[in-house]
Amino acid sequence: MKRKKPPFRARLDPDKAWERLHVLNMSQNELARRIGRSRSFVSDLFHGRRCASGETRRRLMEVLQVTRFEDLFVMEENGE
Repeated sequence: MKRKKPPFRARLDPDKAWERLHVLNMSQNELARRIGRSRSFVSDLFHGRRCASGETRRRLMEVLQVTRFEDLFVMEENGE
């Protein structure tokens, strides 16, 4: 049986993420290391090719020191 996709998904806002990286003087590679994901996965997040799981979103928020979901992510309709 085919799994039903949720109507909305959270996508990383690359502008906000880059701003946090700049403030924290952190590279994308360092971010990947700290959240326990590959550099290519993090690159895909920044380029909108992938969406982060709940656990990865939590880690991103923790490492980038943001407390509000909307400070890093935008909700978009899942068009699939």
